[in-house]
Amino acid sequence: MPIDVSQAVGAEPRSVELSWDHKDVLLYHLGIGAGAARPTDPEELRYTLESGLRVLPSFATVAGGGMALAGGLAAPGVDVDLARVLHGGQAIELHRPLPARGSATLTSRVAAVYDKGKAAVIVLRADAADAEGPLWTSDCRIFVRDEGGFGGERGPSDRLPAPTREPDLTVLRPTRPDQALLYRLSGDWNPLHADPEFAARAGFDRPILHGLCSYGIVLKAVVDTVLDGDVTRVRSYATRFAGVVFPGETLRVRMWRESPGPGRVQVSVTAVEREDAPVLADTVVEHT
Repeated sequence: MPIDVSQAVGAEPRSVELSWDHKDVLLYHLGIGAGAARPTDPEELRYTLESGLRVLPSFATVAGGGMALAGGLAAPGVDVDLARVLHGGQAIELHRPLPARGSATLTSRVAAVYDKGKAAVIVLRADAADAEGPLWTSDCRIFVRDEGGFGGERGPSDRLPAPTREPDLTVLRPTRPDQALLYRLSGDWNPLHADPEFAARAGFDRPILHGLCSYGIVLKAVVDTVLDGDVTRVRSYATRFAGVVFPGETLRVRMWRESPGPGRVQVSVTAVEREDAPVLADTVVEHT
């Protein structure tokens, strides 16, 4: 069934209650590879041990079970086949550091539906707030194959020019063969990431890793190497999912620092085993 753009965009915002505790944060961090190579390293224990636990800001994408993405696919006027759905992009703006235990109200709406010709892009905007005020704002872009061509706006281009100089830092981040099976326990149950038959229906020869898993792996790499492990310095993080990752592959994360103080880091991510095929593009971490 085609997407009813006017109904989707005109619908009233939907609100859900979220709650999480240290167990959810620990599971998320394990799902993006924290502690896998150096389980007793103090720099990893800050993500994997409840005492002194620091919350990586990308946890916001799964807090409460990843309700924002699910809400977008259940919005009025949106009736799509999951086999045709891919995550196209993600942005988070942090209003203050995330607590290891908390509850919040998440209010989301379909901000736009763009016509990309052979596909549609659903832009879902969500705001989370607790009793003390705003926590985060997120923009999620859902790419739906075969749902374009309805004559709508194509939407803005967010492409960033690639830096012309060599990166300031390059790190490798391996993923495990079972990475997707662990990450999905944080709330993204799309069978594309676990079921070979479903993955074949979607055009892949095997299940792929969640885009948001790669998203978290990369933010952790930036925090650990550029921001001295201080998760509270992250102000925003945005990316475009340019290609897939198969569990077990290695991510090459290239970073360009724009300034030593308050500033931003531009990032490029590729899959080493497939001749540096693009994974994340147009990626920026803004920080203090």
